[in-house]
Amino acid sequence: MQRYFVDEIKAETAVITGDNFHHITRVMRMKLEDEVYLVTPDERTAVAAISELGEDFVRLDVISWLEASSELPVEITIASGLPKGDKLELITQKGTELGAKHFLSFPAKRSISKWDGKKAKKKTERLEKIAMEAAEQSHRSFIPDFEHLDTFAALLEKSAAYDYVVVAYEESAKEGETAALATLFGTMEKGQSVLAIFGPEGGFDAEEIAKLEAHHALKVGLGPRILRTETAPFYFLAAASYAFELAKNG
Repeated sequence: MQRYFVDEIKAETAVITGDNFHHITRVMRMKLEDEVYLVTPDERTAVAAISELGEDFVRLDVISWLEASSELPVEITIASGLPKGDKLELITQKGTELGAKHFLSFPAKRSISKWDGKKAKKKTERLEKIAMEAAEQSHRSFIPDFEHLDTFAALLEKSAAYDYVVVAYEESAKEGETAALATLFGTMEKGQSVLAIFGPEGGFDAEEIAKLEAHHALKVGLGPRILRTETAPFYFLAAASYAFELAKNG
């Protein structure tokens, strides 16, 4: 069944307009009594059937509510130093499928790509649409948001809002560090948040690492191989899924 995110379900009824109305009626060509999933802002999912097809709206009535959640039990924000090309699109799409809650981008010293105000707005809108489509496809109960930070200092300031902050550092991988990430996941509890920071293609310089450590960021290695900037977040999210969903349920 198709999945749609709605603003509210009131008295077991929802009304869909706009792009989702167009998708239901023109793309999917649904009819009365066809069923879909509806997801509310508080991450609840309902099975609902179409009860009315209007000129510019679709009305649906809830049949049942689903108890199971597809969300990771911890809240992970992926922060990427601006990479080249369309790599942020891949990070946002696949990161959403893997369970990331939020995405940030920031200019690192070694970032080649530059975003001005107008470009940042257009890029952010594009990435938020990619996140929404990926959330629908992967049966998420939440649409991750995307925010571009104008400075590295803004990233440091924002890091204070998280329970944990980690930075993927290739020098840690080269030195054979293997325990920090496992220790982090063993320490985190359900509902806690972690900001996972990844550098651009050229990685971080020593000064950036020093500033991150001064703001209580933990350096972590991601295995013995050096990963691309667009691959490293997927490693982190997959490891988190194993630690919090597979291993704890095994």
